Amino acid sequence: MAPHRSTAVAASPLSATAAPTAERAAVGETIATALAPVARVLVRQAAVIAAALTVFALFLLVVAGKNPLAVYADMWKGSFGTRFSQSATLAKAAPLMLTALCTALPARLGMVVIGNEGALLLGGLAGVVAAHGLGTTTPHVTIPAMLIAGGLVGGLWIALAGALRQFRGVNETISSLLLYYIGLAVFSFAVEDLLRDPTSLNKPSTVPIGEANMIGTIPGLPAWCPEMHWGLAIGVVFCLAAYLLMDHGTFGFAARVIGGNVKAARLQGLAITRVVLITCVLAGAAAGTAGVGVMRQSLRRKPGRRLANASLASTRMKRMP
Repeated sequence: MAPHRSTAVAASPLSATAAPTAERAAVGETIATALAPVARVLVRQAAVIAAALTVFALFLLVVAGKNPLAVYADMWKGSFGTRFSQSATLAKAAPLMLTALCTALPARLGMVVIGNEGALLLGGLAGVVAAHGLGTTTPHVTIPAMLIAGGLVGGLWIALAGALRQFRGVNETISSLLLYYIGLAVFSFAVEDLLRDPTSLNKPSTVPIGEANMIGTIPGLPAWCPEMHWGLAIGVVFCLAAYLLMDHGTFGFAARVIGGNVKAARLQGLAITRVVLITCVLAGAAAGTAGVGVMRQSLRRKPGRRLANASLASTRMKRMP
């Protein structure tokens, strides 16, 4: 009987290099699949911006008789062309981001809320009332209380527009706009009468809430951006949280279903009223938080003149024109 011979088959060099290549291709395909939605959003937003710039350029050229390129150059210089303009633009971005959420979030439900400024006014007013109630000696307690109070009041104000729509059939565009005027009247009465500082003669304002209750600037930044404050970080956090909630959560999916087809959402058993009210509360809370910052704009006093400060680091709430 012949002895058994064991034969070993040598691995081919081609098969050894094919495995890493296939792994790299799989990783590249995974990355491309993950970035595809981002690329679609960027392309869509770029197309919208390009269309808006084109329409505005035609308006400038035909109606106003201006050179669109010169106008766009001035706009760029005024917003990002210098370090001062960059600092001022970023400082003003926080209230704009937060107030925009007051329209963007209800829009997922098919709602058009345009009374953002009412929540902003009353949110700022609530923040000042909270500061007066807690005092000016405990900023680590007063500042969070101001933000919470402003967000709560702003959320309830916009939720009122949502409740009128759900329970009484009132169009939210009209109700939110009219609620703005009511909020403006309440705000003006409070600033000019209830909370007025007796020393403010020509321009009514509230009693100062104290330097200690200012939301300070972000440390470690260059000297050319002195107005960069923590409000910008708050605005970014709000926007990221809203994105995760509305685009990557079950609540956001329910909101999109309701916004797409209310009848289908009702057939699926979704709690439409609850989703509407929660969304309105979140939207108003964003605007109310912005109001705490905007209403705390003070005029920093300097020798011979007063300089308006557009950051959250302010000490006195001024009456809005």
